[in-house]
Amino acid sequence: MATLGDIGVAAAFNLLSAFVFFIAFAVLRLQPFNDRVYFPKWYLKGLRTSPASSGAFVKKFVNLDFRSYLKFLNWMPEALKMPELELIDHAGLDSAVYLRIYLIGLKIFVPITIVAWAVLVPVNYTNKTLELQLKNVTSSDIDKLSISNIALESDRFWTHIVMAYAFTFWTCFVLLKEYETVASMRLHFLASEKRRPDQFTVLVRNVPPDPDESVSETVEHFFLVNHPDTYLTNQVVCNANKLAKLVKQRKKKQNWLDYYQLKYSRNNAQRPIMKTGFLGLCGKKVDAIEHHEAEIGKLSKEIAEERERVKKDPKAIMPAAFVSFKSRWGAAVCAQTQQSRDPTSWLTEWAPEPCDVYWPNLPIPYVSLAIRRLIMAVAFFFLTFFFMIPIASVQALASIEGLEKVAPFLKPIIDMKFIKSVIQGILPGLALKLFLIFLPAILMIMAKFEGFTSKSSLERRAATRYYLFNLVNVFLGSIVAGSALEQLNTFIKQSANEIPRTIGVAVPLRATFFITYIMVDGWAGIAGEILMLKPLIIYHLKNFFLVKTEKDREEAMDPGSLGFNTGEPQIQLYFLLGLVYAAVTPALLPFIVIFFGLAYVVFRHQVIFGKR
Repeated sequence: MATLGDIGVAAAFNLLSAFVFFIAFAVLRLQPFNDRVYFPKWYLKGLRTSPASSGAFVKKFVNLDFRSYLKFLNWMPEALKMPELELIDHAGLDSAVYLRIYLIGLKIFVPITIVAWAVLVPVNYTNKTLELQLKNVTSSDIDKLSISNIALESDRFWTHIVMAYAFTFWTCFVLLKEYETVASMRLHFLASEKRRPDQFTVLVRNVPPDPDESVSETVEHFFLVNHPDTYLTNQVVCNANKLAKLVKQRKKKQNWLDYYQLKYSRNNAQRPIMKTGFLGLCGKKVDAIEHHEAEIGKLSKEIAEERERVKKDPKAIMPAAFVSFKSRWGAAVCAQTQQSRDPTSWLTEWAPEPCDVYWPNLPIPYVSLAIRRLIMAVAFFFLTFFFMIPIASVQALASIEGLEKVAPFLKPIIDMKFIKSVIQGILPGLALKLFLIFLPAILMIMAKFEGFTSKSSLERRAATRYYLFNLVNVFLGSIVAGSALEQLNTFIKQSANEIPRTIGVAVPLRATFFITYIMVDGWAGIAGEILMLKPLIIYHLKNFFLVKTEKDREEAMDPGSLGFNTGEPQIQLYFLLGLVYAAVTPALLPFIVIFFGLAYVVFRHQVIFGKR
């Protein structure tokens, strides 16, 4: 059981880790050869040029201005300077609203933390229940600040009840005001935005086959009859996998041609030569420019032939189409109404943006969709509940008793005060975090199998299931596997009537685990996010081995996205922890506030400079 000292050591360790990450980020961010990693969005928009384009050789790779290192935290005020309206123009409304979620966390929990520590902590701490009455229940110093330290039927419970209602009303008030603000932002954004094709387009799936007409003709006749005043045109979905492969090959050949032409322009004395064999290591030597020009011409001819074949081949036409209307009203009516008596055909929904379409799922039949979603629902049920077993096992091992049992030879080291504090304050949360590292990828695969037609809907489904998984395993599972099993010895010796009472006391004691989890997953995780270690390594590997042209360099510095399918469930879990423990164990609240504060600054910086 972690004590206040253990929590303090863990907090200091995690804050130090976050500070080290921030220093590493500040140093790496100032180096010219990392500029494209930390400012990719600005390069892609043409707002920034490479600092390595001129100057001494060393200055192209290392920043020698030591005065700039003294202001290593200046990225924080830079992240907060941009006004929200400018942020929307720069990064979009979705990014701005996503950032406001962290701001909501601060608006809710900062006042709650102040009130809870001013009212509830003194009420809890001045009682002596854990010392006098419940000596047979495992507790720690931090539990004296919680509701567990209040005796049954005590008048002090009125304070907790009043505070619980006050916290609930304050949360609802903040959410109401925030909903009004976001709704106003959305209306303003839609009114000021330029017209886009997807705003007038509906995706139609499960078009019923007609032996006398093509899919395009069937769609056109259907909508001319049912939407004669608003229908404009349609574009059927084709299975053009081979065509896409040919286009990709031509793009690759064109990139090589650009590279050799650039190489020849720098040295006109000699034409570039290449070998036609495996990986250019063997085979006949040819003129590289002429060879790739010939290959591109051949592929262009094949692409034209394949495009015509796809248009004429009935088997290549999928039973789906994008239908465009003359007005947004017409598209809205079609997208939100049933089009035929058969609910399994002529399925309509708003068309995703072109870059958001997940093409492989468009031709999936309606019956197949229902079966797929049923299978994934059952699979998710078993994944969620059977995952409790390894999580409980890992958390049991990630403790002093578990480590001493598995590795008794480490007992002298583990019993050292500092090492013991680090293990009890950090290891349980770290073990759980590492155990869940592959879960988002698994949930995304499950969402793709279900047949959703847009990447954003895939992320929403994965995020929903990730939150449910966190609710069952991380929250409820940790409480059951932690408190209940720790008190098993007490339960055996008590009568059945006393067990619920003991659980009621023991459950708040699990707040110490959630505090360590917040520090590991929240503090250190957010600090690691801004370091962008994975994009940094990938960019330099690609830049060293694969980049040949400026187009390759742009692809290598892909900024990526914020990761809605992982970020949003994390936020919701912390909202849950904060609201559940606000009136129970107020000692957890400052850790929540620090998380939301760090996350708001870090992700604002990422939205402005780094990610989509």
